This record gives sequence, structure tokens and C-alpha cells, in this order.
Amino acid sequence: MNDENPVSILSDEECWEFLGSQEFGRLAFHLAEQVHITPINYAVDDGTLLFRTAEGSKLLAVVMNPDIAFEVDAYDDETAISVILRGSARLLEEDEAHRSENVPLRPWVPTLKYNVVEIRPTEISGRRFSLAKPWTHLNTEA
Repeated sequence: MNDENPVSILSDEECWEFLGSQEFGRLAFHLAEQVHITPINYAVDDGTLLFRTAEGSKLLAVVMNPDIAFEVDAYDDETAISVILRGSARLLEEDEAHRSENVPLRPWVPTLKYNVVEIRPTEISGRRFSLAKPWTHLNTEA
């Protein structure tokens, strides 16, 4: 990546590597006739994502309509990365929910979240952006 080509496409492997290095993303889902987006913490587990949730809108949404989109991004002074996946979500049955104990999936807030949801992607894409940030080079002394 260089100044002439500030955007590069990530391979599937690079997308998964990035997802595995993060733990916070945004889940988009349908509930009733509206699209919702909510932050969640997650963990990668063998080509899927897992998250915990309490009873409520996220759980109701994935049970009623499993189609989801999920996005994770990060940036520093020089680079930004964004990975988006589309797929389906499902509530794991009790005999499968133990999978969450084998990955670094821990609640960020001390609330009870007994339900484990799996996101199985059907499409994944990612981009890396070389940031120019021209405003950081402006001379503020006039």
C-alpha cells in the first residue's frame, strides 16, 4: 500500500486474523420492521463468532430473523482497517453453548448473559486504508 493506492483489499485470512485480534464490534439486525445496530464484545471460534447476550432485543431478533451484518474497525495514526461480514446468527443450544468457555469471551459489564449466539458468516470482506490526514500537517501558526 502506498500514497498512489491508499486502499487495499484484505484476504479472507487477513480478515480472520484481524477479527481474532479484536473483541469489540457492531451487530446489525432486523427487529420488527426496523434495522438496529448495537455494540457487542465477541470472540472468534473456528470460522464463526460467538457472543453472549441476555434476554432482550438482540436475542429476540436473531431467533425471529437470523440475517445479520457485523462490522469491526480499528485505526491508528497511519492506518485504518475495516472488516464486514454478513451471515446468520443462531442461539446455541445448551449442549453447544460450552464453546464460549473455550475462547476469550468475557462480559464487559457485570450482568448475567446466559445465552450464547453464534454468527456464521456467508460473506466476509475487509479493507486497509493508508491515512493521509492532511489536517495534521496544517500550519496553525499564522
